[in-house]
Formats: sequence, C-alpha cells, structure tokens
Amino acid sequence: MDERDINRQPPSRAFLERHVDAARFIDFISRRSPVFKTRALPTSKREAIGLMLEQPNLIRRPILVDGDEVVFGFDKDAYGRL
Repeated sequence: MDERDINRQPPSRAFLERHVDAARFIDFISRRSPVFKTRALPTSKREAIGLMLEQPNLIRRPILVDGDEVVFGFDKDAYGRL
C-alpha cells in the first residue's frame, strides 16, 4: 500500500477527469469538509474537479487505487471486491 497526504500530493486533473463520474460527481466530494460548508454545491463535473484541485480537502477520502479500479471514500463492500 502506498499512503499519500492528499494536501501534499493531491491527485492530478487527469486522474480526477478519468475517475470522477460525470453523472455522480457530487459523490466524490467530502460533504463534511469545513471548506465544503462555506461553498455552494458544484453544478457540474468540471466545476467539482476545479474545486477539488483548488481545495484537496474537498475530495472524498481515502482514495483506494488497485490497477484501474478506484474507490473514493470508505466503502467496505468495494474494498472487499478489490
């Protein structure tokens, strides 16, 4: 396992573009983040990714990457499948 501090090594725009689903972009944002509480909800994938790049703490964590499979946030069932 490779552990990274999301603030020191945030995911790249390319990574987020590839893995954030356009139909469910809100699911990739940490709604409990203090930063999130001061902003309006993004209305598009593009806006969501822009906010994530600006404020990495808005990204739902942890991010588990196994090859091409990526899980944002804690999901016991998804982890079990990987």
